[in-house]
Amino acid sequence: MTIFEAIILAIVEGITEYLPISSTGHLIITNKILGIAEDDFSKLFIVCIQFGTILSVVALYWRRFLQSIDFYMKLFIGFLPAAVIGFLASDYIDDLLDNVWVVGLMLIIGGIFLLFIDRLFPHAGVNIQKPVYNSTALKIGFFQCLALIPGVSRSAATIIGGMANGLNRQQAAEFSFFLAVPTMFAASCYNLLKHHDLITRENLGILLLGNVVGFLVAIVAIRTFIDFLTKHGFQLFGYYRIIVGVIVLLMATMLQ
Repeated sequence: MTIFEAIILAIVEGITEYLPISSTGHLIITNKILGIAEDDFSKLFIVCIQFGTILSVVALYWRRFLQSIDFYMKLFIGFLPAAVIGFLASDYIDDLLDNVWVVGLMLIIGGIFLLFIDRLFPHAGVNIQKPVYNSTALKIGFFQCLALIPGVSRSAATIIGGMANGLNRQQAAEFSFFLAVPTMFAASCYNLLKHHDLITRENLGILLLGNVVGFLVAIVAIRTFIDFLTKHGFQLFGYYRIIVGVIVLLMATMLQ
């Protein structure tokens, strides 16, 4: 992987990770367009540049992370379902990452759902905040498990989970950001431990560069997304997902 390829992938990751449009789907498209070799390090890079996007959430919401132990308890409870299921099904999930058809179909199905989500949860457009209880965090955590299927989008699954449990758009999006921290941190650490032999001096530099770029881009993406979401809702993201999903399926057909 070249430095140029690493920067492009990190920009794509930083933009798409916290938007409900599937960072996995966009990274697959980017890989195909750039012709990046689908080797073990490329897969590791895609997972481990999430460290940078994790830090962007901590940097933007650092006061929330200093609130109380109860805040961390909710994140832990929300993190558990995906941690357990993800660990038990890790090999199966890795196989799905190579299945472009699954990614494309999930993008389209999720996009269709987003077209109607504002009608399904009209309360979410009201600026009234509901307390996030431990039970709410657990339910959102189960929604997050859907994102173990590539193309679903972790952000989309958890935001929808939050809205389904009475949170407004901004609350649901912010809790999705917070829940990403333990989830993505665990996934990145697990992959680093599993494939630590792939980290050479040259590869380490590429990983560090990717994380720095991802961090800076994600900060801009989060701020822009929250403002857009609270004003306009999800419909535009739905149309966008459908278009990207169709592109992914067309690419899969052409490559057969």
